[in-house]
Amino acid sequence: CISSSQSVMRCVRSVQRSWQKFAPKRSFSSVAQVEPVVIEYEDLLNGKNLDVEIEKGFGFEGLGLITVRNVPQVKEYRQACLPLAHEFAQLPEETKVLYEREETFYSFGWSHGKEIFEGRPDLAKGSYYANPEHDVVTKDQTLIKQFPSYCSPNVWPDQHLPHFRDGFRAMAQLIVSVGALVGQSCDRFLEARLPSYPAQRLSNIITQSRCHKARLLHYFPLNEEQALKASDSNMSSWCGWHNDHGSLTGLTSNMYIDQAGEAVPSPDPAAGLYIKTRHGGVVQAKYSPDVLAFQIGEAAQIHSGGLLQATPHAVRGAAGPGAVGVSRNTLAVFMQPMFTELMNIPTERKAEDAEKGSSQKFLPPGMPPLDVRWTPDIDFGTFTNQTISKYH
Repeated sequence: CISSSQSVMRCVRSVQRSWQKFAPKRSFSSVAQVEPVVIEYEDLLNGKNLDVEIEKGFGFEGLGLITVRNVPQVKEYRQACLPLAHEFAQLPEETKVLYEREETFYSFGWSHGKEIFEGRPDLAKGSYYANPEHDVVTKDQTLIKQFPSYCSPNVWPDQHLPHFRDGFRAMAQLIVSVGALVGQSCDRFLEARLPSYPAQRLSNIITQSRCHKARLLHYFPLNEEQALKASDSNMSSWCGWHNDHGSLTGLTSNMYIDQAGEAVPSPDPAAGLYIKTRHGGVVQAKYSPDVLAFQIGEAAQIHSGGLLQATPHAVRGAAGPGAVGVSRNTLAVFMQPMFTELMNIPTERKAEDAEKGSSQKFLPPGMPPLDVRWTPDIDFGTFTNQTISKYH
């Protein structure tokens, strides 16, 4: 007789250990594992020249990813925030649907299976979206109707998870504050190379925009059949290939949670974030739980005339017997311009410079290239609507 969920999990793990002896091993030796460029938080605070790190991490040959270590309170806020994704996902379907907002393109509240990646609905993950800093961006109904994915109000599950709002916001707001420091370093890098680049453009976007979006992600666990059928060739089983279209994305490291709601080590070393390089290869980006990661988005790529580059990335799901019943949870914060911000480029650069890294040549199949979504005369709201329409 099994009397508790903990007992159930002990039995499951015992079966998994036995199964592991006979299960086929997953090979990922053909994919390089890389550690992104690392920046010290103190160096950001002190305004140290980080041009070498910015070029290496965010330039055309970079991964589009930099990590920041020794940020105060990261561990505590991460521990309070990421289990919320698991908690919400366990709510009954009839409860979760109360927090869907179709009129916002599912860009506020709960979203599951609404996005289209690589030509198919993305059922592998569920997301909870909210503006991390403003519950109400505007009360202007015309703007809300024109830009629903930015101007709509937040919706919080206070009735069902009273602690959700505070845990979500604390982690997201910390990411924004560190992102502003990363933005300052990027601005100094760009101002030294582009005389027409507006002073502090990226850091001003991060500190002044009212349109940031935080996304608490829950990657659903696999069942036994899915775990055994996972293919080495499918590097986007948890999240399809895409570029972030905002300015800068901040990320926590992921947290794996079992069916009993307990944090566990990664069940599969091949699971996680993958990035497509400009040379056609794919690498697995690895970073530790106590850092924050930052990815360049297409808005910064455009505003920098291509000196900073977004990179296609995807999330590979865990596989094998140890992955059964284990979810992946993380928080992404998309720091992005106001919807009225012009998507123009410095006069020293051409549209082709801004588009190059996101042209079809460098993208996985199924990803919409930048030139079908952007022209230099549009604003960020229009760019967003045209981008989202390609993924829904």
